[in-house]
Amino acid sequence: MALGTTTRVAVLGGILLFFAFVLNVSGNLVFSVNHKFKGRDKQVSLSALKEHDARRHGRLLAADAAVDLQLGGSGHPSEAGLYFAKIGIGSPPKDFHVQVDTGSDLLWVNCEACENCPTKSNLGFKLSVYDTKSSSTSNKVTCDQEFCTSTLNGRLPSCKPNMLCNYNIAYGDGSATSGYYVKDNIQLDKVTGNHQTTSTNGTVIFGCGAKQSGNLGKSPAAVDGILGFGQANASIISQLASSGKVKRQFSHCLDNVKGGGIYAIGEVVEPKVKNTTPLLPNMPHYTVSMKTIEVGGDAIELTTDIFGLFGDRKSAVIDSGTTLAYLTPEVFEPFIKKIFARQSGLKLHTVEEQFTCFEYTGKVDDGFPIVKFGFKGSASLTVYPHDYLFQLRDNVWCSGWQSNSMKSKDGKSVTLLGDLVLSNKLVLYDLENQAIGWTDYNCTSSIKLKDDKSGQVYSVGAHNLYSASSRIMGTLLTFLLLVIAMLQILL
Repeated sequence: MALGTTTRVAVLGGILLFFAFVLNVSGNLVFSVNHKFKGRDKQVSLSALKEHDARRHGRLLAADAAVDLQLGGSGHPSEAGLYFAKIGIGSPPKDFHVQVDTGSDLLWVNCEACENCPTKSNLGFKLSVYDTKSSSTSNKVTCDQEFCTSTLNGRLPSCKPNMLCNYNIAYGDGSATSGYYVKDNIQLDKVTGNHQTTSTNGTVIFGCGAKQSGNLGKSPAAVDGILGFGQANASIISQLASSGKVKRQFSHCLDNVKGGGIYAIGEVVEPKVKNTTPLLPNMPHYTVSMKTIEVGGDAIELTTDIFGLFGDRKSAVIDSGTTLAYLTPEVFEPFIKKIFARQSGLKLHTVEEQFTCFEYTGKVDDGFPIVKFGFKGSASLTVYPHDYLFQLRDNVWCSGWQSNSMKSKDGKSVTLLGDLVLSNKLVLYDLENQAIGWTDYNCTSSIKLKDDKSGQVYSVGAHNLYSASSRIMGTLLTFLLLVIAMLQILL
């Protein structure tokens, strides 16, 4: 039966009002970051986590703006792999989804005609490739330019006029990426009010990926590249700071419960990070001096030589790009014994030849000890059982602590503290004062950033790209379009 004109208009108007309401209650997002495996099957291969971490271990001024990076993903070991963000590159800007990584320096993305680059991803977005010809602001970096000579510690003997400046990065699992450097605009979300941003551009030099190998080219959870937040001159934070765009300060708050979280560049005024620890100088990663480890109040004996990443200092690398936490073999054995000391009746078994798992029906926070790491200065890091134990399936739990057999170049064992211990905390990287600190925090809430130019303080909220709510919005949009199409036929 045909609808009357008044009825048709009323129905359409009601649907539009409903959809407008839904759009209004879903907030605007900025530099969004997701976790790589968020939304995937809970029974993700645990080996994939170790493979991901192996790749990670192998890489091992007044500001114009505070910047909000929309975050997505989850750091929980049963879902996690990495956190990724959406950024715009080029003129006109094109969206790229890149891993946000404090353990490496270079920003690189897959490029046009790339050999063995991935063509699809199961993370909820279409993969993109960068094309120098499609951007009016793109310029290739040659081997005689200052960036190339400083990055390579001198001019290449084979450098000739117009020869491209190349990069090549190899990872611990045999994967590798190679290509050449390009200079172009990157689109950022400048914080302009409480939960409000506007687009602003910065110019950076990044890697144009011409060839990928290993898991970089075939992973089902592929991304478009990596956004390095290390402290070298080539990193995005250093490049933007040198141009006066931002301060050399950034923070992240990674939510491993719902996924996503907060990733922001600028001075955090709330929550206040009261205690920090100095970064060890002349280190390629965010390395700090570790003084103590306590499990349930009992200290683990540390000797000078077992924690040295470089030289004979006790040290640990803070790396948000690593999923788990890796202790030196000498520390791991007594450490894990203390973890399970109160549960002597548990039947421990090994999953995939590397994860210690067990059946447990109670609350893990009641049955297992709190772990505390102490660092130089007054900084300490508390890790709760619900952080370091993850649920593989009903009543089956596994430990995220791992023994690290990897050695540094000087033969020292390496301690790596990843998302397992960094999640659900606001972590502050103050490169201007060469310090790092953290505080327990609800990563689904907001932080407050100070605009260095105006002195204003603005709230920046959490994001979760391609979360369940995003999928619901996509379903609603599809439904709306179908209804409108039907109404047009009836009209």
